[in-house]
Amino acid sequence: MKVRTLEPVTFLSYIAGRLRKMKFGTSTLVLPTRNPIVLAKELATLDFLSQGRLFPAIGLGGDESKDLPAVGVNKKERAGRTDEMIVLMRRLWTEENVTFTGKYFSVEDVTIMPRPWQKKGPPIWIGGRSEAALRRTGRLGDGWLVSSVSPTEVATGIKSIRTYAADASRQVEEDHYGVLIPFYFADDAEKAFEVGGRSIRPRADLPISEFTAFGTPAQVRSKVQTYIAAGATKFVMRPCGPFDGWREQVGMLAKEVIEPLQTSTD
Repeated sequence: MKVRTLEPVTFLSYIAGRLRKMKFGTSTLVLPTRNPIVLAKELATLDFLSQGRLFPAIGLGGDESKDLPAVGVNKKERAGRTDEMIVLMRRLWTEENVTFTGKYFSVEDVTIMPRPWQKKGPPIWIGGRSEAALRRTGRLGDGWLVSSVSPTEVATGIKSIRTYAADASRQVEEDHYGVLIPFYFADDAEKAFEVGGRSIRPRADLPISEFTAFGTPAQVRSKVQTYIAAGATKFVMRPCGPFDGWREQVGMLAKEVIEPLQTSTD
C-alpha cells in the first residue's frame, strides 16, 4: 500500500491559516532535496504570514531514503549540501544583496523580501541521532529534535551537542532540546502496543518500548517525565493506532499528561 504524504511547506501554509496561535514546523524536512534560494523564500514567506510561528526541523534523509536519488542528488553529497544550505539561508534571511560561492551552491546579489517575521529568521532545528547530526547541531543548529531514542540517549546526545557547540564558540539554548515520542493510551502497555506498535519503525539495537509511550495515562506521563529528567524540553507527541481514534488519543494526552505536567512545573 502506498502512503500518501503531503508536501510539507504547502501543508504548513494551510495549517498557518487554520490555526492562529499554535506554532508549527517540519519533522524533519530533507534539506538536500531542496533549492536553498527557493526554500529560503518559501520559509520566509510562511514565517512572515504566520507572524513568527514557524519552527522548521531539518534532516539529511535516511540511508534507505529514496528522496535524494529521486531529485538527482548523490547521497555522498547530502552532508555538504546541508551545511551550505543552512549558512546560505540564514544569510538570505538577514542580509541584502547576498553573494555566496560554495561547492554546491552559488548566488550573486540576491535579496529576499519580505524578510521573515523572526528577526534572525526561523530557528533551524536539526534532527538525527548520529554523531554527525549531534556535531552539526552544535556547530550550526538552533535546536535538536530527535526521534526513536531512549531517555538515556537523549541525555548523552545533549551532552555531546553542548561540547560541540562550545568547540564552535556557540551555545544551543537550554530549552531547544526536543524529542518526538509516539504514544498510545490503553488499559495497559501490552494492549497499547498491540494496537499502536504496528505503526512504529523498529530499531535493531533497541526495543520499541524504550522510545515510545504506551499504556495507561500514568505510564505515558511517567515516560515523558523520564525524558524531561534527561534534559528534553520540547516534545512532539505522535498518536499511534487507527486514525479515527486520534482525536480521542490527543484529548487524553491534553487532559492526562500535558495538564498535570504543566501544573507540576508551575
